[in-house]
Amino acid sequence: MTQAVIAADNVFDLRVCHLGEGPLWHPVQERWYWFDILQNQLLAKDTRGSYSWEFDEMVSAAGWIDKNNLLIASETGLYTFNTRSQNDTRHLIVELESNNQQTRSNDGRADPWGGFWIGTMGKHAEPGLGSIYRYYQGQMRQLVTGIAISNAICFAPNKTCAYYTDTPSQQIMRQPLDRQGWPKGQAELFIDLRAQNLNPDGAVIDRYGNLWNAQWGASQVACYNPAGELIKRVTFPAQQISCPAFGGLNMDLLLVTSAAVDADKKDTSAGMTFTIGLDAFGLQEYCVEL
Repeated sequence: MTQAVIAADNVFDLRVCHLGEGPLWHPVQERWYWFDILQNQLLAKDTRGSYSWEFDEMVSAAGWIDKNNLLIASETGLYTFNTRSQNDTRHLIVELESNNQQTRSNDGRADPWGGFWIGTMGKHAEPGLGSIYRYYQGQMRQLVTGIAISNAICFAPNKTCAYYTDTPSQQIMRQPLDRQGWPKGQAELFIDLRAQNLNPDGAVIDRYGNLWNAQWGASQVACYNPAGELIKRVTFPAQQISCPAFGGLNMDLLLVTSAAVDADKKDTSAGMTFTIGLDAFGLQEYCVEL
């Protein structure tokens, strides 16, 4: 199969993130959100300007609830957050490993049922400390344990499965789901990147079921069809690409975060956030139902 390679260098935001993660297009506000995990920041940008909020702990992922409110994952819980506020004004929905000072939240995404999946990891990426959870209809349930770095959480458009990875394993897994979005049976291998020595980070699904995966250290987002075949690569000037998201009025823009932490000094684009218009269309992020 032919593999298209696209070079992208359009810098969307010059603010340097120590660890950019969790990009989200809010379809009602028509605004991009993303996080700098290591600086405890939520960042945003739209046609009117740029925004930022400081928190008293690490924050990493979000889903949209309504016109003004986000669900935000932090190192201790899931919170609602009103984006009209000028400071860290949160309301706790459910705790998340709040008694474990060794871990924090990482990758997360709303599912097609209005639930929210969130992964945790050790603050120093210690093997086995992380898990993946699902919050749905008032219940937080642990789904996967023994993870080092939770990533690539996303969902097939036909609701048949979820995807995730433990980045150091260099494998992306496919988890079959039942009609309520809970895991059904065992996860199965979807993509094995060990032979290429690639490190799967955040991922998003487009409307055709293709999986777009940021690959840490490789300056790229790789696109795989539902059969797991590589069909496209988009390269970026920053080496440590961390997570992609689709958005824009036509859902044909890909926004990609990156990280400056431990970056090579020659990587002058490290930590910046990029966009590229593609001949592809994303799915509107699912609304979180509390």
